[in-house]
Amino acid sequence: MRTLQIEPLTKEAFAPFGDVIETDGSDHFMINNGSTMRFHRLAEVETAQPEDKAIISIFRADAQDMPLTVCMLERHPLGSQAFIPLLGNPFLIVVAPLGDEPVSGLVRAFVSNGRQGINYHRGVWHHPVLTIEKRDDFLVVDRSGTGNNCDEHFFKEDERLILAPHQ
Repeated sequence: MRTLQIEPLTKEAFAPFGDVIETDGSDHFMINNGSTMRFHRLAEVETAQPEDKAIISIFRADAQDMPLTVCMLERHPLGSQAFIPLLGNPFLIVVAPLGDEPVSGLVRAFVSNGRQGINYHRGVWHHPVLTIEKRDDFLVVDRSGTGNNCDEHFFKEDERLILAPHQ
């Protein structure tokens, strides 16, 4: 099994998979008579059908035991999915490029600094949310509508990956 190296989360490194939602280096302008800085269009909500709705939820996640064996990834073919940490804690992100199924050798791991959220583009393979803290809350923006919007892929035993604890 290959051990995933955890990379710092940057806009450039994460671009093939989606958007990093952060203020650093983002377009902005003043609103509300100069009392508020708006960081504009940090990510776009993607939906497949005109009748789909963008929804906002909160996910409360519990930490997984580390090291974690990455046995599966999922994707949402009908809409994007954004995770924004609410408590300021770093979290882990495991992704693979677009494709009919994820390729184990192309899986990458990132760590958010706790002030960065992410927006997975439609169809990007990813691991379900991975908190580092014992329990953490995330604001989630994704799609609601008809049709199956969650494909799961389970790796064969020799394709599984190890995600070591973040230092």
